[in-house]
Amino acid sequence: MSQEAPVFGRLGVAIVTPFTEDLEKVDHEALAGLARHLVDEGHDLIVANGTTGESPTTSDEEKLAILATVREAVGADVTLLAGAGTNDTRHSVALARAIEEGGNADGLLLATPYYSKPTQRGLIAHTLEIVNAVDLPAMLYDIPGRSGIPIEYESAVELSQHPNIVALKEAKGDMHEASKLIRDTGLDIYSGEDALNLPWLAIGAVGTVSVTSHLTGRLDRLMFDALEQRDLARAQRLHASRIDFVDAIMNQGPGTMAIKEALTHLGVLPHAGCRAPLGTVEPEVAARIHAAVDAYQSVLAQHTS
Repeated sequence: MSQEAPVFGRLGVAIVTPFTEDLEKVDHEALAGLARHLVDEGHDLIVANGTTGESPTTSDEEKLAILATVREAVGADVTLLAGAGTNDTRHSVALARAIEEGGNADGLLLATPYYSKPTQRGLIAHTLEIVNAVDLPAMLYDIPGRSGIPIEYESAVELSQHPNIVALKEAKGDMHEASKLIRDTGLDIYSGEDALNLPWLAIGAVGTVSVTSHLTGRLDRLMFDALEQRDLARAQRLHASRIDFVDAIMNQGPGTMAIKEALTHLGVLPHAGCRAPLGTVEPEVAARIHAAVDAYQSVLAQHTS
């Protein structure tokens, strides 16, 4: 794990978006409470309006209101990034400008354009058009399993030369390529794969942007501390203690649905509903998630008592 202070913080979470029971509106009271919970869990970075925050089914107006609520809830000391990556360059530029004008976000998260699968030259042009339109630092998001295209090494190197592009959330799983980017660029690399947080940190990633850390933040922070103290054995034990919970959340369908179910089971959220087409988890999946949450609470108590 890098010892230099990263631009955006170390312990990041891709925050979910709570809705009212009928799913027609954002539940801003629940959102504010969740944001405060995440700070209490030790996060210094919150990413709003990503896919985990159901960005495909929230309007731009809702996205801007979400940023305002989270900022008011957490204050100025927590870094707040705003998702602005879409598969429509003009829309992404307009959204990025609106985010900047709103004044609540410290930077942008730019997922690669999904479904349309542009060439690498098209991807680079798309990204540069967004970052040239605003004066906000940006974290790129490489997740070809969802977007359909990777950010290839040469493209990442070229994009890293832009002063506004300072970080990369890596969910491709190619640690060899990421090691070269850590060596060859000034990009801060973040783990975007919850199951691989420790390996990513071990090769030089500066932090994580996680889904499961809605609940595992304190344990993740302890793992960070162990690495900074060069206590690899303790970091490995902490990593191992969260495996079952990560499996329960990330390997039974969309993580957004599962983590909302977990947060509802703990009483952090009033209900677990997601907007269509996601919906809620099946009853048998919910039961497994509840069991994993209860087991994790026991694990957490062992490490923090």
